[in-house]
Amino acid sequence: MILFRPSVVLVLSSCFFFLLTFLGAPAHATTARGTHKAAFSAPSAAGTTVLRGRASWYASSFQGRRTTSGERYNRFKYTCAHKTLPFGTRLRVTNVKNGKSVVVRVSDRGPFRHQRILDLSEIAARPLGITECGAATVVAEIVAETTPLGPATTPENLAALYAADPNPDAAFTTYLVPAAVDSAASSVKPALVAASAAPKGKATTPTEAVNCPVGFLIQAGSFVDAANAQAVQAKIKSLLPEVSVSISQELLDGRQRSRVLVGNFGEKPEAEAVRQQLLVWGIGGLVREVALR
Repeated sequence: MILFRPSVVLVLSSCFFFLLTFLGAPAHATTARGTHKAAFSAPSAAGTTVLRGRASWYASSFQGRRTTSGERYNRFKYTCAHKTLPFGTRLRVTNVKNGKSVVVRVSDRGPFRHQRILDLSEIAARPLGITECGAATVVAEIVAETTPLGPATTPENLAALYAADPNPDAAFTTYLVPAAVDSAASSVKPALVAASAAPKGKATTPTEAVNCPVGFLIQAGSFVDAANAQAVQAKIKSLLPEVSVSISQELLDGRQRSRVLVGNFGEKPEAEAVRQQLLVWGIGGLVREVALR
């Protein structure tokens, strides 16, 4: 007869219990990384994952720096940063103001400021007009890993992708567009007027010039008496010395009017936050969308 010491029996029992637990685990159990990747799947019969929000770009000073993925940033490669998408994910990024598109690969984490969703490499940002303007509103579709990187044709269903946004008033959002979405959406949003006129069969080149998207400012009053406009301007300057405040002279219905304009914000949420602050101080206003140049 073979006798086992109590300590040996305890170890064997623990190993047996661990083995049963492992074999009995459900097949769909995955790591947090795997679960996360499933939430951002490539196009399938169910539809396409789309991200909508503002995109910015890496300054040239980041050239050669190591990114979160471990590779070094190269401004001549079509890469981007996203807060959570798995490294290697490919995105077709389209500027909704001009319809220009590029395909990029996620290689870094960020951006972490101004509620932006993507930071693009310089070569990727240039054809979209982002290097000239700092940032732009984009829609980014997750595409297959075999999709070539670089300039791409504008999505045929760009209007439908944008119109499918379930939360258009949010600063950014991620949503699933069903595969059966009609490419000729009946409700095309104003931001797509320029994009809908862009040629669909031509890919942009990295050096192609584009117009800047719009910016936002606050109109803090329109006055017939210029002295009243100057008084409001002075008050806002004293409250917000870091924000530009100007007066625009316009002729309306045969009468000269002085409009007080606050800032020039790249994003609507920034302008709205300042407008709310002015309202607390008793200064009314409205956010206006204007061409940056």
